[in-house]
Amino acid sequence: MIKFRHAGIVVSDMERSIKFYDALLRPVYIKDVLESGSYIDKFLNLENVEVRTVKMSLVCGNIVELLQFVSHPDLSYKNGEITNIGCSHIALTVDDLDDTYSILKNDGTVFNNEPHLSQDGLAKVAFCRDPDGTFLELVEEIK
Repeated sequence: MIKFRHAGIVVSDMERSIKFYDALLRPVYIKDVLESGSYIDKFLNLENVEVRTVKMSLVCGNIVELLQFVSHPDLSYKNGEITNIGCSHIALTVDDLDDTYSILKNDGTVFNNEPHLSQDGLAKVAFCRDPDGTFLELVEEIK
């Protein structure tokens, strides 16, 4: 059996990102650790790594993992366009997109669009970026 475990997102400012994802995801559990040592060095194929890792568990059981590299900061954003090769976006299902949109918009989140119905009418969708520019597709399933 294979199931989706988590999405890892590298961030430049952990406190700002925790605030954003906490408002968006309303996680049920947060684990906040500073990782270093031979295990993480081998795992990431880097030397002398120090990375702050915050794991946010969602009600559905999936995890969003935020990573801020203390020892190897790379503040450049290489995937600035939705058409770049690699992971283009993360899609998240929310209970009330209008409410989520209002909360994030009031906090300064930039959206591509206001929530609108998909062509098939089965979902309401809005597209935005997190504080570091990672694309997020927010989806409310219409029952």
